[in-house]
Amino acid sequence: MRWIISCIFFFIAVESKSQGKGFEQELQPAVFSLTMVMMHDVVNPPAAARFYTYATLGAYDFMASLNKELPRPSSFFRQYRELDIHPDVKKLDVGFTAIYCIYEAGKELLPSGFMLEKQLTAFEEKYRKKGITAEKLEYSKEIARKYVTHVLAFSKTDNYNKLSARIRYTPSKQPGSWYPTPPAYIEAVEPNWRIIRPMLLDSGEQCKPLPPVAFSQDKTSAFHQLAMEVYEVSNAASQEQKEIAAFWDCNPFAVASSGHMNVGFKKISPGGHWMNIASIASTKAKLPLDKAIFVQVITAATLMDGFISCWDEKYRSNRIRPETYINRQIDSKWMPLLQTPPFPEYTSGHSVISAAAAEVLTHLLGDDFAYTDDTEIMFELPARNFTSFRQAAQEAAISRLYGGIHFRDAIENGVTQGKEIGTIIVTKLKGSVLAKGPGNNR
Repeated sequence: MRWIISCIFFFIAVESKSQGKGFEQELQPAVFSLTMVMMHDVVNPPAAARFYTYATLGAYDFMASLNKELPRPSSFFRQYRELDIHPDVKKLDVGFTAIYCIYEAGKELLPSGFMLEKQLTAFEEKYRKKGITAEKLEYSKEIARKYVTHVLAFSKTDNYNKLSARIRYTPSKQPGSWYPTPPAYIEAVEPNWRIIRPMLLDSGEQCKPLPPVAFSQDKTSAFHQLAMEVYEVSNAASQEQKEIAAFWDCNPFAVASSGHMNVGFKKISPGGHWMNIASIASTKAKLPLDKAIFVQVITAATLMDGFISCWDEKYRSNRIRPETYINRQIDSKWMPLLQTPPFPEYTSGHSVISAAAAEVLTHLLGDDFAYTDDTEIMFELPARNFTSFRQAAQEAAISRLYGGIHFRDAIENGVTQGKEIGTIIVTKLKGSVLAKGPGNNR
């Protein structure tokens, strides 16, 4: 069969609107520019979270060195040591330097980081027109690059460069084990991700979930009942449930078949969605730039550790996906509402990282922080309103059942796993400046 894959991608130019409010308004466009490049590169979810973390770490290290009220990154990031330099603040522009760190780090980290050059050039030009002198601009860039170089050196010690040397993953044909799914039968994503060094957790096994329900083909078994629930809920999904499933799909590369042609659609990753939620919340809370960067880097690191923990379990239990089981045992023609992602089922990644991020954002901004999430408008999906981060996380989790890609125990135990991760991280952040900061309505 001849495959013609058409990758449909719309690179959306992000224009920031400062309106005299300072560099807080530049942060979301900078981070979202990273998201757009990752969409172009089809960066998988665990790797995307890693990129977000290192891309924002230099900016935070820089800001924390200037504001002693902010916790130093070494106080919660394992093995990280701050860059020991003392820039002349009078000779640089603080906001420009921090935002430049993010663009420059993305340019160096991402496979197609060169695509950020246009945004970076426009960013510089904007502030030249606003009156920043050439000397201040160049000194600001020089300091930013020093922080980026420092963070990149740190990133190279997290075992990422060892992944390619690992033995190629071969799917098991044992009953109950994961096997590639239609329509593209893509090989397993990041089977060795467990070796990546966590940022905040002690190890990927620190928050090991309960074992999954035992596999069985017996129609009276608990496992078969799990599969029947997925089959029945997906088949009878209401319009609201379908909209929820689509809103939280976050599949970086979905493939649609049309005759002999496969068409690829690129979307935002689960971590990218939560990074934008963090931006939306920081903007609503009217956080100053340094605190908004704190929210970004902590959210990113939480996502990174959540994926390490989840992937550790995925390739330990190596459990079959609902689509495979249902096609073999219940209905050979059944298809889930969402495309099944190319990795083992247990636990649900979106459940884990959403619950973890929600715990951290709740700690930082409040447990009744209402907001409107318009992240998916670019994919022609309407915005959704949430009364709290935890409500959003619960909806993200159950969306996997509506979409037909996860069993209930992977969702519920994934939420528990994520909450445990979030709780551990919150403990490390006790006393942080945002615990009772702007936007916290407790």
